[in-house]
Amino acid sequence: MAKIKITQIRSGIDRPEKHKRILRALGLRRNQTSCVHEDSAQIMGMVRKIPHLVRVDEVQE
Repeated sequence: MAKIKITQIRSGIDRPEKHKRILRALGLRRNQTSCVHEDSAQIMGMVRKIPHLVRVDEVQE
């Protein structure tokens, strides 16, 4: 399965609690941090809720 790298590009401060929880669930704690996840429907659903806060890149294996 393909992997994606999710990078937080904006702060979660002054965002709705739901957006903050999505950031934590993705493993993003601070601005400019990244994490790698499998490209699944659940992960992409979370990313679609907060596209203004994150950047998504494909990881070459």
